[in-house]
Amino acid sequence: MLALALAAPLPALADGFSDCLDRLRVQAVKRGVSRATFDAHAAELQPDLSVLEQLDAQPEFSTPIWDYLAALVDDERADDGRAMLERWRDVLQKVEARYGVDPATVVAVWGVESNYGRSLGKRPLLVSLGTLACMGRRQDYFRGEFLDTLKIIDEGHIPAERLTGSWAGAFGQTQFMPSTFLRLAVDFDGDGRRDLVDSAPDALASTANFLNKGGWKNDEGWGFEVSLPPGFDTSVAGRRNRQPMSSWIARGVTRADGNALAANGPDRALLLPAGVAGPAFLVGRNFNVIYGYNASESYALAIAHLSDRLRGGGEFRTPWPTDDPGLSRAGRRELQRLLIARGHDIGEADGAIGAKSRKAIAQEQTALGRKADGRASQRLLEALREMSGAAASE
Repeated sequence: MLALALAAPLPALADGFSDCLDRLRVQAVKRGVSRATFDAHAAELQPDLSVLEQLDAQPEFSTPIWDYLAALVDDERADDGRAMLERWRDVLQKVEARYGVDPATVVAVWGVESNYGRSLGKRPLLVSLGTLACMGRRQDYFRGEFLDTLKIIDEGHIPAERLTGSWAGAFGQTQFMPSTFLRLAVDFDGDGRRDLVDSAPDALASTANFLNKGGWKNDEGWGFEVSLPPGFDTSVAGRRNRQPMSSWIARGVTRADGNALAANGPDRALLLPAGVAGPAFLVGRNFNVIYGYNASESYALAIAHLSDRLRGGGEFRTPWPTDDPGLSRAGRRELQRLLIARGHDIGEADGAIGAKSRKAIAQEQTALGRKADGRASQRLLEALREMSGAAASE
């Protein structure tokens, strides 16, 4: 654990890490990684203790799903995604022909995971995974990912200096873990390398291959929004509780767009991400395939919703049960600019609400006599706009 690690003298930490690397060198060679590759890229690594903070961090606050989706699926990302569908049309058609996954779903994963290749993560994988392989919890798991990273380098797919990503080791335009890369990444541009970092065709095809291997059925879709009758028994809800469509029809469930449910459609489950007062969805096996990419129902719904937006769909018909909606990335950037103008040192106004932004937000909430939860919300943005306008008129 981080507290124990930091309590140890730094020389002892360094010695322990060095001893761990020596053991990992032996394991790497047994896995077929050359000694030259290990010595060139891993023998002299130094640990990054900040990744242990991420590993053991407790969430500072629970993100409402309407905040989560507002930032991931906004007009900006939908517009960019439609442009990417056009730019990579030929590649995506070939990907669909080979793997049976529609372009909108593949591009939606790309958009959510890395903003279409623009945000790949900055942490060197070998440093992060080497630290996690030798310190903290789940060392066995991270040891395997560390050794698989070396395998990727040794096989010549991606240079070590291009392997940067999240603190936990996900990397590339569609954010694969190293072990997933070795199992499912493909060379789609024909250059002899599987490159998820600098080759969009490889990244898109690898994502389609992942979904295909998970059981994706192109003719089923992920699901759709529905309306529930008054007094509906929500005990039947749950992603794993798939039932025949005839059962949902008998319970009075209808499509939110007014169309009738198809009685002969595939079995689906009822998803209520914000309870019975919020949007409701009937989801099928494909939703679970997306869930397998990142085990979060909110994440899977973001991918599904963005894919619908890329096909020309709109917002959900049922509003979220809140009177203080979440902010799009444009709204978050505006909020950050207003915080900076009020003297808060939060860095760049990039739309990413990190620890510094949350601290500044909490200070402004306290000054306004509101709950200081650090949440970037529509009401706070409106309040800061008014304050900025009042200050400008003085």
